Amino acid sequence: MANSFPHGTVHEAAEDLQSALRSDASVYQLWVKLTPLARNEFICWVDDARQAKTRQRRIQRTVEELLEGKKRPCCWAGCIHRTDKTPGRWQQAVLIDRKGRDQPGLDGPAEKANATTTPDAIGDH
Repeated sequence: MANSFPHGTVHEAAEDLQSALRSDASVYQLWVKLTPLARNEFICWVDDARQAKTRQRRIQRTVEELLEGKKRPCCWAGCIHRTDKTPGRWQQAVLIDRKGRDQPGLDGPAEKANATTTPDAIGDH
């Protein structure tokens, strides 16, 4: 039988994320109701984690945020893998080129907040 799990526009959810979302029928229904683009944002955010511990924390937050009624991951700059839009200056510099957040001229949310975090912690509270 084919995997009928609803994925994103670019990314496919890995087994650990699928399992967490399917473990609660109400969470799974919230996932199904999301647009493919919204699902893609959650999947990319989870997949972007460099460490297993961060990935697990993001999977748990995905479940929590869905239950809170959120349609996108909180504090996530957005998927940089989409081909239907060009990344913004901040996304290009910080997420793609990995130049860091203290570069002059970057007007992203992290610079405005004067925050200093590692790339792996982007989007984690």
